[in-house]
Amino acid sequence: MSEREPGTSRPKPLQRAFAVPVRAMNRFRGTIDEAPDGAGHQRTASSVVDCGVYVAGKRLAGRFSPDEALRVACSHEDGFVWLGLHEPGLDEMTEIAQTYGLHELAVEDAVKAEQRPKLENFGTVHFLVMRTARYVPHHEITETSQVVETGQMMVFVGEQFVITVRHGDASELGSVRADLETTRAALLEQGPWAVAYAVTDRVVDHYMMVADQVEADLDIIEEGVFSRGAASPIQAIYQMKRELVEFRRAVVPLQRPLATIVALVPKRIGKYFRDVQDHLTRTVEQVSSFDDLLNSILQARLAQVTVDQNNDMRKIAAWAGIATVWTAAAGVYGMNFLHMPELKWLYSYPAWWAITLLVSVLLYRAFRRNGWL
Repeated sequence: MSEREPGTSRPKPLQRAFAVPVRAMNRFRGTIDEAPDGAGHQRTASSVVDCGVYVAGKRLAGRFSPDEALRVACSHEDGFVWLGLHEPGLDEMTEIAQTYGLHELAVEDAVKAEQRPKLENFGTVHFLVMRTARYVPHHEITETSQVVETGQMMVFVGEQFVITVRHGDASELGSVRADLETTRAALLEQGPWAVAYAVTDRVVDHYMMVADQVEADLDIIEEGVFSRGAASPIQAIYQMKRELVEFRRAVVPLQRPLATIVALVPKRIGKYFRDVQDHLTRTVEQVSSFDDLLNSILQARLAQVTVDQNNDMRKIAAWAGIATVWTAAAGVYGMNFLHMPELKWLYSYPAWWAITLLVSVLLYRAFRRNGWL
């Protein structure tokens, strides 16, 4: 398919038909905020979180709609737009795509938010997809605990604009924007790729924080497995393994897109992406070691269960052996044969008890000495 040029196509009627219920549901859920337009009046519910125009690293005063912001940015040689969206609907995303010349396939991916981390090139527009991660606090790990919550972050990078699309609550960008506008204004002078770096850096920083907190959870699980008290249940260990797999799916696939970006962007911004790449590599190594450690913990717990079962079976067998003495003695002397000399002896009954108890005690001592009881 050919790339869509700004203002040259209209959304299809079928797309509009499906988009209406999407926006209605978003309004019902309350995920769409009210955003002011360029004249300062409140517009209808929108997924636009912020829309700023930057010239020479400085944000221009005033409020702009997405189309006004692009016109203002294009009037300056070193200007660009940073448009932030949160869970946009198909109809609104389609309108923005017409204004900024976004490819329809990328628009579909940005709305569905079910993509694997990747970097795609649509002419002069680059489309980066990342999965965000957030640690979910909990008192203890059970078979139903949620440890890692994931979302999606999409970044459209053009010559004079950058559009960030966020799904989920992880990796908010308000503090990133504020930091760039105040303490790192010099970085903004390098254009849209500087914003893409800051967003990617925030996502990877959250990976590192999640990895550190997951490591603490693994230490608790490991301590519980090898403690003398009640060991961690296998269900909790397996649930932790599933959460770790979810985290791994967010972290590991991002390596290839980042490597491509490092080779793609100018050298002055590439060094920043290399720093992010180093942090990501460290997190990937951590996640791999977590997986190996969790497998070892799971195997150790399964071995403990097997040993416990063997110990239980040995105890049952030992007591069954002791009970067999009494069963055999009672069976022999319960047959009531006429010619059993022991029956007519005066001390037959006390002797039966004494011999049976003596054999039982000897068996008990033998089992205790061998570790069966």
